[in-house]
Amino acid sequence: MDMQNKKCVMIIDNELPVGIIANTAAIMGITLGKHMPDAVGCDVYDKNGLPHLGIIAFPVPVLKADKEKLHEIRSRLYQPEFSDLTVVDFSDIAQGCNEYDEFMKRAAMSEEGDYTYLGIGICGPKKLVNKLAGSLPLLR
Repeated sequence: MDMQNKKCVMIIDNELPVGIIANTAAIMGITLGKHMPDAVGCDVYDKNGLPHLGIIAFPVPVLKADKEKLHEIRSRLYQPEFSDLTVVDFSDIAQGCNEYDEFMKRAAMSEEGDYTYLGIGICGPKKLVNKLAGSLPLLR
């Protein structure tokens, strides 16, 4: 994978409580890791030879947006121009389910407009990621 021309961001609803923000980032990170295994570096060893699992090989800024902006970005990501991006979203529909089967059923009964996005993770060519998220501020 050509890391120099790749970018990954997480855009999260800044009005969420800090625990939900952390949970949203963790869930999206696990999913992105599954779909982008080459982005994770090799395991490393400290001075004493103790192992530390590899982490993503490039920075992942966490950006903020409101609910409306998240929905706008998610809608744009369905356009063919953004088909080269790896995208994960986490929504109120997913967050409100205790079991994955329940999530699948609720998702199948929902239209895209029914979703309230808590966060969106986007990875891929820098130009495309910047086109969508380049003007968003960091979540602090």
